[in-house]
Amino acid sequence: MNEESIRILIADDHAVVREGLSSLISTKPDMIVVGEAADGLEAVQKARELQPDIILMDMVMPKQSGLQAIQQLKQEKNAARILVLSSFAEDEQIFPAIKSGALGYLLKDSSPRQLIRAIRDVHSGQSSLHPTIARKLIGELSTDPVAQPTAEELLTQREIHVLKLVAQGYSNQEISDKLSVSDRTVGKHVSNILEKLHLANRTQAALYALREGLASLE
Repeated sequence: MNEESIRILIADDHAVVREGLSSLISTKPDMIVVGEAADGLEAVQKARELQPDIILMDMVMPKQSGLQAIQQLKQEKNAARILVLSSFAEDEQIFPAIKSGALGYLLKDSSPRQLIRAIRDVHSGQSSLHPTIARKLIGELSTDPVAQPTAEELLTQREIHVLKLVAQGYSNQEISDKLSVSDRTVGKHVSNILEKLHLANRTQAALYALREGLASLE
C-alpha cells in the first residue's frame, strides 16, 4: 500500500454494494479500502478504530442511520471526511446530512468515474454533490425566510474571488496558483469566508455562492 493512499471505510447494509464498491476502489492505485461496516453503529466503531480518510456512508442502515452516524462522528471530532452515497434524494435525508458536516452527497446511480472523482475531491477538502442534490439544496437555501447579509456586504473583493473559485471546485493549491499567493494565504481566506458567513465547510460555502449567483452548476 502506498503511504499516500486514500484510506476508505465503506458503510452500507447491503453486502453486494460493499463488495462492488470495494472491487471498484481496489482498481485505483491511490486508494485502499481499510474496512467495511453493515450498520451505523459499526460505522462509528470502525471509524474510531481505523481512522480512515474517507467514509462512504449510506443513509438508511439498521441499528443507527447514516445521519446519526455522521452526527456522532462530528461530535467526536473524528477527522474522516464523509461522502454520502445513497439511493435516496429526499429532502429530509439531504439537508440534515450536509448541515451535519458531510462534504459530499452522491446518488447510487452515479457512474464509477463520478464516484472516484468525488472520493478524490472530498479527500482534498472540496465538496462533491450530485447535480440533483445541488439543485435541491439551492432551492432550500433560496426559500430560507431568514434575511442574511450578502457576500458583498460581508466579504472583501479578494474573499469573494476565492469564494467563487471554491464554488467552481478548485482546491486551495489550485486557487493559490491562480491568484499567485501561498496556499497558507488561501487557507486563511477560506477560513475567513466560513467565519464571516457562519458556514461549516466548503460544501456550504459553494452552495452559498450558487444561491447568491456568484457561480453556476454548469
